[in-house]
Amino acid sequence: MNRKEQINNIFSLFKKHNPKPTTELKYNSDYELLIAVVLSAQATDVSVNKATDKLFLKANTPKKIVAMGLLQLESYIKSIGLYKSKAKNIITLSEILIEKYKSEVPNSYEELISLPGVGRKTANVILNTLFGKPTIAVDTHIFRVSNRLGFAKGKTPLEVEEKLQKVIPKKYKHDAHHWLILHGRYVCKARVPDCENCFINKYCDYYKKLMSER
Repeated sequence: MNRKEQINNIFSLFKKHNPKPTTELKYNSDYELLIAVVLSAQATDVSVNKATDKLFLKANTPKKIVAMGLLQLESYIKSIGLYKSKAKNIITLSEILIEKYKSEVPNSYEELISLPGVGRKTANVILNTLFGKPTIAVDTHIFRVSNRLGFAKGKTPLEVEEKLQKVIPKKYKHDAHHWLILHGRYVCKARVPDCENCFINKYCDYYKKLMSER
């Protein structure tokens, strides 16, 4: 089996098992998702959802967040790692959204990464989830899964992202980000991957190597 066949088989199975994947972050507006993704850096979606469940009831627009102020915002997100720097970034980016974008979340990569606290990964998540663009945000899960599967190996997230963009068929590209994240989160876990119950194990380089060693 060549790489093209491997990739097609893997993503065909992803689609069969989960036809409409999406983020596990909870949100009800573009702005809420932006804030949730900023908070999710080096934090779990579960911890972010617990914090934003309460935060968004109190303030869920740029104006309300700015009016809340830094100290009160910190009190809502203090259970999340790096909460002090994230709070500062959220206040500042909210001010920029008000002044420059009429409180709307911009839909271009360049505009998004110009916002405090928004890097390449966050921008790609927003472009994919909110605006339907075929971007792939390489987090620790996607980095691990891509290297284990073998068709997009790389030493850095950017290297993996560039390879994924080249090899994933266009028809699967929009959903690939979510499929790979969810697979890494629940099946292809870092310490103890559940290879025996993985529905794509026969197409995985890591699993083939594991079987040959046994």
